[in-house]
Amino acid sequence: MHNFRDLKIWQRSMELAKTVYEITATFPSNEKYGLTSQINRATVSIPSNIAEGAGRNSNKEFGQFLSIALGSAFELETQLILANSFGLLKTTQLEEVLSQLEQIQKMINSFKTAVYKKSNV
Repeated sequence: MHNFRDLKIWQRSMELAKTVYEITATFPSNEKYGLTSQINRATVSIPSNIAEGAGRNSNKEFGQFLSIALGSAFELETQLILANSFGLLKTTQLEEVLSQLEQIQKMINSFKTAVYKKSNV
């Protein structure tokens, strides 16, 4: 079991979620139940799955939750690109958020690999 609050990937994904929520707050109200909701759910899913996995009994289970978090990160990337193509998100905002997100994706992938290696020991 890991203390998820000490994990940099959890801390960074929490910061990203805050940033994304601030961005989606500027989206039009007619998107509240559409893309805004999808984006917010995906961004919350990243740190949530990291935290849930950290509380599991085995590294194998933790790795599975890290895989889910990584999937949510790629889902979020797709949704942000869509928001930009719909004119809801400025290209400069998109680039900033995608830069953060790419770092988180790499961190999750590396950590997942390390966790899985520990489970095979």
